[in-house]
Order: sequence, then structure tokens, then C-alpha cells
Amino acid sequence: MKIAVIGQSLFGQEVYKELRKEGHNIVGVFTIPDKDGKADPLATEAEKDGVAVFKFPRWRVKGQAIPEVVDQYKATGAELNVLPFCSQFIPMEVIDHPQHGSIIYHPSLLPRHRGASAINWTLIHGDKKGGFTVFWADDGLDTGPILLQRECDVEPDDTVNTIYKRFLFPEGVKGTIDWNQPAEAIHNWIRGNDKVPGAWAKVDGQKVTFYGSTLVNNGTAAKGEPLEIPGASRPGIVTKAGLVLFGNDGKTLMVKNLQFEDGKMIAAAQYFRSGSSAAVELTEEEKTFAQQMRDVWQSILTNVSQIEDSTDFFKSGAASMDVVRLVEEVKLRASHCQLQNEDVYMNTTFQDFIQMCVRKLRGEDDEEELVVDYVEKNINNMTIKMPHQLFINGEFVDAEGGKTYQTINPTDGTAICDVSLAQIQDVDKAVAAAKEAFEEGEWGKMNPRDRGRLIYKLADLMEEHQEELATIEAIDSGAVYTLALKTHVGMSIQTFRYFAGWCDKIQGSTIPINQARPNRNLTFTKREPIGVCAIVIPWNYPLMMLAWKTAACLTAGNTVVLKPAQVTPLTALKFAELAAKGGDSKGNPQSDRNEPPPPGALVGQRLSDHPDVRKLGFTGSTEIGKHIMKSCAVSNVKKVSLELGGKSPLIIFSDCDMDKAVRMGMSSVFFNKGENCIAAGRLFVEDTIHDQFVKKVVEEVKKMKIGDPLDRSTDHGPQNHKAHLDKLVEYCQTGVKEGATLICGGKQVQRPGFFFEPTLFTDVQDHMYIAKEESFGPVMIISKFKSGDVDDVLRRANDTEYGLASGVFTRDISKALYVSERLNAGTVFVNTYNKTDVASPFGGFKQSGFGKDLGQEALNEYLKTKAVTIEY
Repeated sequence: MKIAVIGQSLFGQEVYKELRKEGHNIVGVFTIPDKDGKADPLATEAEKDGVAVFKFPRWRVKGQAIPEVVDQYKATGAELNVLPFCSQFIPMEVIDHPQHGSIIYHPSLLPRHRGASAINWTLIHGDKKGGFTVFWADDGLDTGPILLQRECDVEPDDTVNTIYKRFLFPEGVKGTIDWNQPAEAIHNWIRGNDKVPGAWAKVDGQKVTFYGSTLVNNGTAAKGEPLEIPGASRPGIVTKAGLVLFGNDGKTLMVKNLQFEDGKMIAAAQYFRSGSSAAVELTEEEKTFAQQMRDVWQSILTNVSQIEDSTDFFKSGAASMDVVRLVEEVKLRASHCQLQNEDVYMNTTFQDFIQMCVRKLRGEDDEEELVVDYVEKNINNMTIKMPHQLFINGEFVDAEGGKTYQTINPTDGTAICDVSLAQIQDVDKAVAAAKEAFEEGEWGKMNPRDRGRLIYKLADLMEEHQEELATIEAIDSGAVYTLALKTHVGMSIQTFRYFAGWCDKIQGSTIPINQARPNRNLTFTKREPIGVCAIVIPWNYPLMMLAWKTAACLTAGNTVVLKPAQVTPLTALKFAELAAKGGDSKGNPQSDRNEPPPPGALVGQRLSDHPDVRKLGFTGSTEIGKHIMKSCAVSNVKKVSLELGGKSPLIIFSDCDMDKAVRMGMSSVFFNKGENCIAAGRLFVEDTIHDQFVKKVVEEVKKMKIGDPLDRSTDHGPQNHKAHLDKLVEYCQTGVKEGATLICGGKQVQRPGFFFEPTLFTDVQDHMYIAKEESFGPVMIISKFKSGDVDDVLRRANDTEYGLASGVFTRDISKALYVSERLNAGTVFVNTYNKTDVASPFGGFKQSGFGKDLGQEALNEYLKTKAVTIEY
């Protein structure tokens, strides 16, 4: 008999082989187009036998059979149609055309469980018997006279696969979602059907298929637009992260993508906007681009005679490699249109594809805008826009209870704006968001190279906004604008770029071990992120300290809860805005960074105590560092790195380059108004050059211009805040009382704001308070040492509980190396000072803390090492 086989899948392949085995003449196989470059199993089998194979995307349009498709079918002269699992709608004139009509194979014992998902329902309903039915097709294609049935027992532990092995089962079951079950069961159903065939439900009267399910812990608090879903226990919520769905147990899951009946796929977050965008009217230049892209599509889809606006890229046979080619072709013709592969998957028709490309070329962003309640100020010849709320879970929000405080401009003592004041509840929300992003979000699943791409993108955004960031830093911390631009902001950008390059270079090693003879062993290590990390930073370099720790932390794959200093929160919040805007909805959830401005003691203590925080990085005073270390140990033995106080010695020998020593010696103390963790807290000057050195320093100090940090000619700006200014005044008064000689400075400048004069003390003895304690301000402490007594000055230099940095000036390289070996500090500068670099590790010894910022070594602070041993 001449038979036409109409269908698909492994089931179709098996039926085809059985028909051939019985001696029937297969005159044609009608199946679906290739998917991702791969033919359906039925087509593959028929092509091996030389049987004519037809791969029609569809048999009818708008309810009417396509004449040329029907004509090709009729030309085969089939006497019988056999339909083993056919997902396409076949016109009745094809069903009825053969002499013997059409028969259909169905995976259930009809009349029980109609439809393609019948075998699933056999298990779901706990049937004792399963099987398949062969029946004549009538107008419904799901009913008709039964020709044959075969049955088998359903065992208690049967699965779809085991039943399939006992009787033929068509793949591609359409999984209707049962909403009356717990969230985890719904999640399992969706992920179990994630690629083929897809779990679906009716939404707004149309069939919608759900993809990319994850369980979420705090979905009940999600903010967004409600979406009615028939049969669900409560409406879903369309959020900017995806569609939150509810199980009958009140718990939640989230799906990322949705597909409609016409094949169009969208991000679930775009549901209410998927059809709202008006068509873009193309310019002449854009029409030229569209024609170029039409030609590209034509060169890829060689089986399509003409590319129409409605041509679907994938339904016309395109595969994954074609997506890569299309993305690259766009880059060649429009370098400003940077597509991701998913852009093609989300815009499958030619018209949608062109509209998407044009919107990108015009700089229009279809992503949901980040809502920011800015404080705007016209200053420094620009308008700066400053967020002032907490940044938690990808959005700016008010603090619990709406609490705020004022942040002060140290230049004149006036209020800049009100900033949200975080409470313990806010900290808990931030940690929960960071934990979810790490454990369940896209950030935790992202491959390292994509993570690096996003960090590079963040650095680019910071560079685009560097003048605005430097201006905010100047008014919030008192940093001189030119220094803020070069160092506070400039080095922050360099830091993110440096660590972005490390993302795909974090690797373990293989380790030879004793073999478990006669078997063999393989041992290797993996470097893995720690999880939720808390970062607590000081007020002297608000943005740079953020960058030094956060860049390494994110590079390692962790998520961050950041606590900026209470007196300088604004650049951190601006950074949060840029991080959110630099995030990628296709991979980077904005909740990988959460920033609750303090009160310091309250927020810092909660982060130290929080059981879900696994690492805390702190820069600040030794006193607070000790307390944090204790809290971290008692809470959950969380990993800690501490960069604490310092009293860095700088030794200047008589054989130095005097002019350079004076210049660098002043920089070692007065750089950034002395608010510098590695500032030279005490200068030891060889007695033979002491007076000359002091004289030159005084001359240079007189040249320093004290003034508005936004004035490009200013050398020395205000101290960071009033309390710090008062401590400096008290510090200098103590020095005078103990007998040190105050050469210049030592008091507040008589002008509005928190300005303190550059200060110079000489005749400072080892027992004095100012010889031992850090000023953290523009106070130079000079002590003499006897000519040639290298070992004694080393003893005095090391006679401190701190060990952050140190320095030596001499032309004698042997002396320089000898001194550098014996100085007990994490950094030693030779004939320079303050020369930090993003590639060089930074951190101290003794009560200056432990752990490193910057350089490859910093990554160790945010990674854990796992050893894996395999026996084979």
C-alpha cells in the first residue's frame, strides 16, 4: 500500500520503520522543519532510505489550506495517511483525500486521556493500565472509530521513560500547568518541560508557555503589576525581574520568559509592554540598513524565496549558529547596535527584528527604567543628580519608618540633602536580596566571561560620569576636585577594569596524590565564591575604598551588601545607580549589590552578626576592627579582612635627593588633607640634614593654597567632618603640651567650613602621644636620628603596633634594600610614596590588620578553595 507518513519524533520514526518492515511503500514523509540545524528523527530515517521528505512549516494560513502544499501532498499518490504524533494542524482535505482515509496513533487507551499529553496523565491519574490506540481520523482528529488498542500494566515506580520502553510514546508532550499544587511542584513541572515541549496555561484567553523557572524566597513581597491566571491561587506579579507565580501553599516561583501561540518569545518582565510599542517610522538611512539586513536574512534562509516582514527566523529553519552569524553581521553594518543572541530569540520575525535594531541604534532602551528620586544641584559648571535613598534589591527605597539624616558639605558646613537612614530591618532585606541573587538569581549562574563583560561595562559607565562623581566626592568628602578626578574616581575605574580581566582566570589546580592501588585517583581544587559579602568602608576615599573591595568581591562571583560611611554616602549611592543601569536584564540582576547607608554602629553591627553574611571586609579604625572581628567570630565564624589604623614611618637619609624627599615627604603627609590610611605618621630625618629639610618643608607649606575644593588651583581642602576637625585641634594641643615644637599650623582656619592648617611638629620624642598615635590629618611629625645609625632608626620605626606602610629615601641601593627588608609593614616605598597601583597587593601587618586589597592576592579574600578527589 502507498502510505504517506505525517508526523514527527522518535515515535514517528518507529512507526515509519514498522511500516517499511511490513513491506508498505512509503511515498512521502511530511514532518516539521529542521530545528537548530537538526532534522527531526523521522526525517533523518526517511532520508536514509531515499524517501521523499517534505518539511512544511505549516499546512494552512488563516484557516485555509495552502494550495501548493496540498498539491505537493496529492502528487505522492498516497492511498493511506498514517499520523504518528503530529503537532501540526492538517487540513481535512488532506485527511480525507486518500482512498483509505487517515489513521492516527495515540498514546493512551481511548477514550481516556485525549491529547498529546495523554501518557503523562496516565501517570498523574495513577492509572493501572496504559497503552496506545490506533483510530480512524474524523473531523476532530482526536476521535473516530477505534481500529486497534494495546495495553500494558503501569508499575508503581514507572516513569514516562519506562512506559515508553514498553510501548511507543511520542515525545513533545504539551504540559498544561496544574496551578492547584505547591510552588515547588509547579516549578518542577515548568523546568521539566522547559525546552520541549514547554509548560503552558491560558492567560488572557491565549496559550502562553512558561520558561526559565526558579524558586524564590521573598516573592510575596514582590512589587509589580498583577496578572490574572485562571486556576491559580492568586494573580501572578509581573516584576522587572520576571513573572512571580504562587503555589497553593503561598510560596513563590519566578519565570523569566514567555512564549505566545504565534511563536513570539518575550521576557516575562515585558508582558504588559510586549504589544504596546508603536511601530518605529524608519528614516532613509534606517531603510537602507533594513534592506541590508533583509539581504543577510535571505543569505541565511536560503530555503525561503523572499523575506517578508512576517518571516520568522527560526520557523524558516535558522539554527543557533545562524544566530551568531546574524549578530556579527549587524555589528559589521552598525557598530553602535550591540546585540546579544537573546535579542534575536526575542524578536524572531523580520519586522520585530528591524524594529528592535532601530530602537537600539537610536539609543532607546526598552528595559524598565530605574526609578531614582534625585537631588539635583547646579555646581561645578554642571548639574549633578544624586540618589539619596537606600538601594536594595535593584531599586531605591526609603528606610524603614522613613528615617533620614542630613549629610553635610565640609566646605561651608551646609546641608547637601537628606539621606535615608537604614535600620536593622533594612539590613536584613538587603542581605536577603543578596542571598537570593547569589543562590537563585542569574548572577550566581553567570559564566565568568559574562561577569567580566558586565564589570567592564560598569567601569565604562563610571568613566562617562567621572566629572559628576568627582564633583559629588568633592562636596560630600571635601576632596580637592582635581585629586578626586584623578585618584578617588580615576583609580576606582582602573580597579574595576583590572579585576574584570581576572573573571575568567580564576582557576584551581590538579594535585598528584598517592594512588589507591589497584585503582587510580584524581585530585583537583576549585576556587569558588563565598556567597553574601558585607563591605564596610571609611569616609576618606568614599568611592575608591568601595572599588578596592567591591571589584574583587564581584569578580569572584559573590554578591555584596555595602555600608558606606555615614558622613559620605553620596558617591556610593551614585555608584549603585550606575551599577543598576550597567546591569543586563539578560544576565545581571541589580540585586547583586545592596547599599544601606548607616548609622554606622547599628548597620555595621548587624552585618557582623548576620548569619547569612559569610565574609566581611572592613576598612577603618583598629578599635572598631577588633570589635568586628569578635562579632564575626561569635556569629558564624565568617571570613574577615581588616585594613585598620597606621602610624607609617618614613626614614629620610642624608644621601637622599633632597628636593624629591621634601616633595614626596609633604605628599606622604598632606595628600588628601592627610586623610590617608598610609600617610607617613612619623618622619625620621637624619640629623645632618634635619634643619635643611624642615626649612624647605616650611617654605613649601606657605605656598599651599587652602580653599574651595572645586577651585582648580586649590591644594588643600576642608577636613571631612566637624568631629574629625575637632580631634585634630585636640591632637595638636596634646603635642604642644608634651613638649613638641609646633613650627606651623595646629589650628582651624578662620573661615566657614572644616578647614585645618597644614601642620608641622619637630623635636618629637618617642614617648610622646603624637609619636605613637595616628592623627589622620595634615600633621607632619618629625624626629631626628643620629647620622649613620641605621639599625637604631629601624628599631624606632618598628616600635609601633601598626604596620600598614613605610618608606625610605636614600641613593644607596644596598641601604634601601636592607631597610626595606627590616621594616615591618605591608608596603615599603623606596624613593617614592603613595605609589599604589591596582595590580599591587595592599594591606598591613600587626594591628593594621590582615588580608589584601588590590592585585591578584585580593581575590583570595573573596574565594574559598574546594578539594575534589575521584577514584576510578
